[in-house]
Amino acid sequence: MLTDITLGQYYPGNSCIHRLDPRTKILAVLFYMVMVFLAASPLSYGILIGFIVLGAALAKLPAGLLLRSIKPLWIIILLTMVIHFITDPGEVLWQWKFLTITKEGIVLGVKMSLRLVLLLLVSSLMTFTTSPIVLTDGIESLLRPFKKIGVPAHELAMMMTIALRFIPTLLEETDRIMKAQMSRGADFSSGNIMKRAKNMLPILIPLFISSFRRADELALAMEARCYRGGEGRTRMHELVYGKGDALTGLVMLGLFALLAFLRWGLPA
Repeated sequence: MLTDITLGQYYPGNSCIHRLDPRTKILAVLFYMVMVFLAASPLSYGILIGFIVLGAALAKLPAGLLLRSIKPLWIIILLTMVIHFITDPGEVLWQWKFLTITKEGIVLGVKMSLRLVLLLLVSSLMTFTTSPIVLTDGIESLLRPFKKIGVPAHELAMMMTIALRFIPTLLEETDRIMKAQMSRGADFSSGNIMKRAKNMLPILIPLFISSFRRADELALAMEARCYRGGEGRTRMHELVYGKGDALTGLVMLGLFALLAFLRWGLPA
């Protein structure tokens, strides 16, 4: 069901990954995304997978929790693989009428699908181990240098974090509305595309109304707490880089150097 979607959820803990500075985790995720597209060999992908497994183990996340983040997008991942199977040119392995599967297509399809999976996993690892408030502070701190050219750092960070925070809430609300409509006889699984789209109206209308109501309640709550943006705002816990953050930076640089060597440094 929709409640199985884990994007935006926070798993409380006191592991070494949880204690890392949010700026370190954000930069590490961005760095990891670059390395995902840098990887070319099976060994490189194995190293990246091992990095995710090690991160999940150090964060002490329950078994299977991280893998649940893949579930909502498995159709997109599978579709990406199939499209590459039948569209990329190369050595033909199987052909039927206009459908052709090539060796190069299989290799590229598996690589692209694996890249999507790794990007989902590393993003989920960050959100599982970083609370929304801390994530807001980290994004704002990283965007602060751009304030000199007029970028509203605090407002952007707040909007991004609120959007991420309310993904699970809206999904839970959607699931509740679907169950309520199904108990009244609504059918969301039969008929053609147009009929299914029409059947979604009893879900979308209450969901929009609920979303606007939640937004209004959130705005009132922020005003009641005298929220006036980032100017003059203080924090209970200031962000401070520690030894773990320095070690994480060195690990990411070493991992990048290793992947670069595997791609360009090995003899052909």
